[in-house]
Amino acid sequence: MRLPDRVQIREVGPRDGIQSERAMVPTEGKVALIDALSRTGLRLIEAVSFVSPKAVPQMADADEVLARISRNPGVFYSALVPNRKGAERAVAARADGLQVFIAASDSYNLRNVRKPVEQSFADVAEVVAVAREAGLPVEATVSTAFGCPYEGDVAPRRVADMVTRLIDLGIGAVSLGDTTGMATPRRVVEVVEEVRAAAPGVALNMHFHDTRGTGLANVLAALDLGIDSFDASVGGMGGSPFAEGSTGNICTEDLVHMLIDMDVDTGVDLDALLDAARLAQRLISGELPGKVLRAGPRWQVAGPVAVEGT
Repeated sequence: MRLPDRVQIREVGPRDGIQSERAMVPTEGKVALIDALSRTGLRLIEAVSFVSPKAVPQMADADEVLARISRNPGVFYSALVPNRKGAERAVAARADGLQVFIAASDSYNLRNVRKPVEQSFADVAEVVAVAREAGLPVEATVSTAFGCPYEGDVAPRRVADMVTRLIDLGIGAVSLGDTTGMATPRRVVEVVEEVRAAAPGVALNMHFHDTRGTGLANVLAALDLGIDSFDASVGGMGGSPFAEGSTGNICTEDLVHMLIDMDVDTGVDLDALLDAARLAQRLISGELPGKVLRAGPRWQVAGPVAVEGT
């Protein structure tokens, strides 16, 4: 395989993870988790989202969370926003950057923000304007880029066309979101190649979910394509609150563990990350799906067993 020397991981557990958990996580718990993640060597943390509290109750305290975290100067704390109002709140709360989102399918976009895709492009333009005035970078996520739970397959050409329109609106980087875990390595290759043909040189991030067990396999396919930027969620928390049966994102510590063994640098301290995952598990009062959290790193062994007579 062709592997990059280094991979950049954006931790999305405090936002994408917590927003889908049934147990309400208190503000102090969210702050403690972000602070713990800030000590792991991660350089990008999607900390909160500024969305309707009726739609996503877990994010109702986003302003307070950003006000109370202990900001590590080496960490970039971003916020997910759906529109101008959310962007203005994020700027006021001192987010380091904005993440706007739009689905590749009308059905999911309607469930998510109650608008068809075409109307959401206008929202993206307004978020870009707010970010530009504030001097903040803005990245866009194309949700359901590998398939929609309501419409099925999404044509790679449609995803590519959306990416070019986002770039024309002033978006500097794009994340391709596998929102409900419908991606497979074959589909990763098809979509990435189509996007690169339409928008050569675009900075791409991959946002995979492990709903159907293909998350890390999709990472390997993306690595072989030269992708070196991935989203992941501590403990494997999360899933879309707008699609039934959608389970968590790829697990950050599982991803880091795999990359360490492949001699790909992440800059992340796995032990500190596992401590953060244990904290996340306590906060949700349940068992998280992370594999390394349960089994430990592969190099953590009990030692050789003595053989009788030797």
